[in-house]
Amino acid sequence: QVQLVESGGGLAQPGGSLRLTCAASGFSFSDYGMAWARQAPGKGLEWVSDIYFDNSATYYVDSVKGRFTTSRDNAKKTLYLQMNSLTPEDTALYYCARRLGSAVYDFWGQGTQVTVSS
Repeated sequence: QVQLVESGGGLAQPGGSLRLTCAASGFSFSDYGMAWARQAPGKGLEWVSDIYFDNSATYYVDSVKGRFTTSRDNAKKTLYLQMNSLTPEDTALYYCARRLGSAVYDFWGQGTQVTVSS
């Protein structure tokens, strides 16, 4: 069965960095686009980034452009989110998801918590 397992979250100071990892199994990872989304305390789910199945393109929400980088290693079936210059507004539960098409996602991980605080 499809499984997505996020890791790498934790506590970071403002201006710091974290790298999230999403390990995929149960499907042909290299055939699918993938995505990151987040949910801040008391807020709805927010799309963060998409990446094409072949690494040919990535897209980001405006609030993270220039600070976050999504990448993938298809051989390792792993998705990454490098987060730099973190701010308290980045505090959220971060999820990875399998992408079927534009704004369509069918499987989600359990999430990893990112807290940015001094």
